[in-house]
Amino acid sequence: MSSSQISEIEQEQLIEKLEIFKIHGRDKRGRKILRIIGKFFPARLLSLDVLKKYLEEKIFPRLGRKPFSVLYVHTGVQRSENFPGISALRAIYDAIPVNVRDNLQEVYFLHPGLQSRLFLATCGRFLFSGGLYGKLRYISRVDYLWEHVRRNEIEMPEFVYDHDDDLEYRPMMDYGQESDHARVFAGAAVDSSVSSFSMRCIS
Repeated sequence: MSSSQISEIEQEQLIEKLEIFKIHGRDKRGRKILRIIGKFFPARLLSLDVLKKYLEEKIFPRLGRKPFSVLYVHTGVQRSENFPGISALRAIYDAIPVNVRDNLQEVYFLHPGLQSRLFLATCGRFLFSGGLYGKLRYISRVDYLWEHVRRNEIEMPEFVYDHDDDLEYRPMMDYGQESDHARVFAGAAVDSSVSSFSMRCIS
């Protein structure tokens, strides 16, 4: 199924249902956080126009005119399933109003993986203008995220913590030397993942 097979309204409802984008919590400096769950992004079902319209109407106005941060959760993202593509990312970034873009202070990139790091290191400065690349903060473990974000204000899907546990026992996954496919990608369907949130507060 592709974006041409479901209506624009259905696509918007899907974005809402999956809570891909959610203004949720604050960082340690008191700034609002736009949380993005990459694994929930149904790249094959959404058209770029619908996505841009949704962001323009539902997300950007709610960020207001104050500085904010983005928490992008890359855990479990597969190129074939939930990665929108380089040209789409650039188009989305270009569609962000200048005042919103200027207010973006930090991008916390959780569980980046080797391929993401290599791509952004080689192409990030050319792909994203306005100094966005310099705002990226790679976060390899959830525990390190709490150094920047107020932990009691952010909900995370359970699979994010599961992946963190895997990384502790199989550290070579961080460097692409060992596959994480069996644990991360063989889980239940998206619908069941959406409801499995955790408010872990482990000191």
